[in-house]
Amino acid sequence: MLDQKTICAISTPPGIGGIAVIRVSGKEAIAVADKVYKSPVAGKKLADQKANTLHFGVVQAGDTLIDEVVVGLFKAPHSFTGEDIVEISCHGSLYIQQQILQLLISLGARMARPGEFTQRAFLNGKMDLSQAEAVADLIASANGAAHKMALNQMRGGFSNEIKQLRGELLRFAALVELELDFAEEDVEFADRNSLIELSTRIANLLQKLTESFRLGNAIKNGVPVAIIGETNVGKSTLLNALLNEDKAIVSDIHGTTRDVIEDVVNIGGTLFRFSDTAGIRDTEDVIETMGIERSYLQLDKAEIVLLVTDLSRSVEPILDRIQKIREKIKDQHLIIIANKVDIAPEETRSQLSRFPLLPNESLVFIAAKNRANLGQLIQIMTNSLSLSPLAPEDIIVSNVRHYEALSLALNAIRLVINGLHSGISGDFLAQDIRECLHYLGEITGEITTDETLGYIFKNFCIGK
Repeated sequence: MLDQKTICAISTPPGIGGIAVIRVSGKEAIAVADKVYKSPVAGKKLADQKANTLHFGVVQAGDTLIDEVVVGLFKAPHSFTGEDIVEISCHGSLYIQQQILQLLISLGARMARPGEFTQRAFLNGKMDLSQAEAVADLIASANGAAHKMALNQMRGGFSNEIKQLRGELLRFAALVELELDFAEEDVEFADRNSLIELSTRIANLLQKLTESFRLGNAIKNGVPVAIIGETNVGKSTLLNALLNEDKAIVSDIHGTTRDVIEDVVNIGGTLFRFSDTAGIRDTEDVIETMGIERSYLQLDKAEIVLLVTDLSRSVEPILDRIQKIREKIKDQHLIIIANKVDIAPEETRSQLSRFPLLPNESLVFIAAKNRANLGQLIQIMTNSLSLSPLAPEDIIVSNVRHYEALSLALNAIRLVINGLHSGISGDFLAQDIRECLHYLGEITGEITTDETLGYIFKNFCIGK
């Protein structure tokens, strides 16, 4: 699977900057770099220098000077990819970048594919597959929690846990399969009570990891928040206030919002993914009806539901709407927003204040148009997540591929537990254990395919 050819790519973001970094990796990386690099010290060659050192000089194409550069030298196996690596730091001119890149290619290197440097690090044993995926997550991290989560995974916190579990289960699997060779003697090498204890411990941990995906996905991609309510209660005005821009059209005309409008904003270090939905009402308009159906679909996807109500109207329809929304949501946090408090009768506010809330519900009075009490709403949203600061040792699953593999492994280990309690034969037991081992191995890359690797690394940027 590993192409041995020397690769090169620009590792800094596209565009003009103070400096740009061009990375070269492979067996011929230093030899190729030596053909373009010239030191102010006569006769100095990169191949003769110590690893992990920096060298000032120039890059030349024949007698033509291209740029003054600083070259970083990293020698195998102590480098990111496990191969010889040269990193050329030049001025950030697009022309200079392309000239150096073309020069390297003309001397035998080839352009790297997306994620190929990290892929080589995986194939050369510098990191496992889950750590490699964490590199992309670290680059894409947009808040402190996502950064800590990706950094923990890249440093092996998640994969070490999986490897330890897999190693313990593998030893038992070997003993169970050994029993199959002595089936006629009716002997047991694997203690069934110990295997039940181990399988139960693995099942509990896998359950905990799969449950953490909901939090991990919210940290990584943004907490999904559905803004729902009847027409003209101020949903679009609220969205614009939260985003601090005129994202949604605001009008006195009923049914202005026909589709779901989405946007993401970072509030207090946490990403919130807001969805402004079509107003809920009885209508014969086909397009508006489709929008209302999509409004209800957003409820299932949301972690937080913002039910916007118009406090300037009578309180009875508000209470009725609360009851109907309660029937449609599960364990999401429901925040009842009493909007237009600045023009509402005091009696209506007093009546709603006395309305009994369920444990997973909050009530806040705001005026979205002039942003009154918006900070209080944001505080309630943040508190409802229970996003305590992540400790370095916290293991949170944020990758969909890992979640799917963990879910399948959990189903397999539950079959092992059920089989042990019911006393099934060793061959069936061994099959269920092997299945669990397979899915755990898929996470770290101990079991993988070219198709899986292609899918993972195609989403990386070129140069990483």
